Amino acid sequence: MTAQVQTRVQPQSQDEAPPADTSADTRVSADAERPADTAQAVVWLGGDQFETQSFALPELVEGESLIRLTTATVCGSDRHTVRGRRPGACPSVLGHEGVGVVEDSRGGIPLGQRVVFSVTSVCGECKNCGRGLSAKCQSVAKVGHESADSGWALSGTYASHIHLLAGVAIVPVPDSVPDAVAATAGCAVATVMAMLEAAGDLRGRRVFVNGLGMLGLTAVAAAQSRGAAEVLAFDPTPRRQDLALFAGASTIVEDEMPADVDVALELSGTTSGVQTCLASVGTGGTTVLAGSVSPGPDVAINPEQIVRGWRTITGVHNFEPHHLQEAVDFLAADGGNMPWENILGGPIGLSDLAQEFAEPSPGLRTVVNIER
Repeated sequence: MTAQVQTRVQPQSQDEAPPADTSADTRVSADAERPADTAQAVVWLGGDQFETQSFALPELVEGESLIRLTTATVCGSDRHTVRGRRPGACPSVLGHEGVGVVEDSRGGIPLGQRVVFSVTSVCGECKNCGRGLSAKCQSVAKVGHESADSGWALSGTYASHIHLLAGVAIVPVPDSVPDAVAATAGCAVATVMAMLEAAGDLRGRRVFVNGLGMLGLTAVAAAQSRGAAEVLAFDPTPRRQDLALFAGASTIVEDEMPADVDVALELSGTTSGVQTCLASVGTGGTTVLAGSVSPGPDVAINPEQIVRGWRTITGVHNFEPHHLQEAVDFLAADGGNMPWENILGGPIGLSDLAQEFAEPSPGLRTVVNIER
């Protein structure tokens, strides 16, 4: 299986831009039964307000695909958006973890193929794309982050269909991976794959994972799968500690924080978590930060400690197409042994999303079954 991604056409200037595809004349009343040429989506209106709307299916251009979604999962970043902890386009169709079947494609993807997809649509031509940092494309557009009043209304996974622009990586999913598990590949699992690449070869190394949410548990399992000699894990929540042991953690860190580890993976996003990871690595060690995705206090760094200890500090945000392929491969192999029955909450339907954001279900990822 190979990730497929085509270069996205550079956006037109404001003077040249055509009218938005999802203006009022392209919407269909949600009160009527959905015609075959429309998609139903749950639109976030701001605050705790959601509304089910129907949109005309798009006319695809070269490189684009239309996916009939079967399952989505609720990522914590969407919860942060709804709670106002991070900015987000509004109104919008949220959701960026999902799996579905190719219903139409002008990108060479076989119809009927079950797929997952990247969170980014990239140009493939800018400086960052050329450097292998397409996640930081200078004209990036993001799945589940675009306005419903833009030219990309069906950008999110809380809908019957998602419209994938050229520049979004698409990866086939083997039949052995259940929908709910596969959906996590497109954000959580692929991000962890990018973190592990930044960390380097883990064989025989001591790895510390701080923060045991969805990404942290995946990092524990993936580090163990890649041959780490010891995987230490920390989270203050007893239930998450238990899940980490099931996922492959060697030791749950409690009172005394670890020291002299080879790799520290920070996924809590807390100031104390960052400080602990920086302090935990020994000579030649690497700290990979991925949890700090919202503004927070500065953290002091001792340059002499970094220099004399040949220590490395790096950050990871989103991922590259090959990381999505690695995520699917992992879920089809050792990742399938993670305690998914305890990780996943739900399932719920699209009509339950407003309630889900108000009162989250138990579990690290709530499964959304898309009504068909």
